[in-house]
Amino acid sequence: MDAGQVSKARTGGTCPGGDEQCLKRETAAVTIQAWWRGSRVRQTLLHAALRAWAIQCWWRSAQAKTLEQRRRLALRLYTCQEWAVVKVQAQVRMWQARRRFLQARQAACTIQSHWRWHASQTRGLLQGCYEVKASRLELDIEILMA
Repeated sequence: MDAGQVSKARTGGTCPGGDEQCLKRETAAVTIQAWWRGSRVRQTLLHAALRAWAIQCWWRSAQAKTLEQRRRLALRLYTCQEWAVVKVQAQVRMWQARRRFLQARQAACTIQSHWRWHASQTRGLLQGCYEVKASRLELDIEILMA
């Protein structure tokens, strides 16, 4: 249907100012309507695009926050595991150092007891024997006067 047929259908076939003038008016009206509808469509599309952009920005920020929380949780878990490893290592090293200390102390006590026995035997003035048992000292001394 062209513009002439549209104008005849609307006005009932009669146009007061002549067919040519009526056709120009109808063409201008159709052009204005098309422009107006196009403007409304473009405005609607623009609003929809802006809303979609706002939703996308919100979604990206929510994703970034979630990713940051995951990273922090992973870092916290890693830190806890590292501290646990350090504590276990410290306990093992302390146990090893204590064991070496106790062995060295036992060796020193053995050397001292042998040295004291030897010193008491070679002096000649004091003769006796003693033994170190668990928590007490048994002492047997004989004093020789020359």
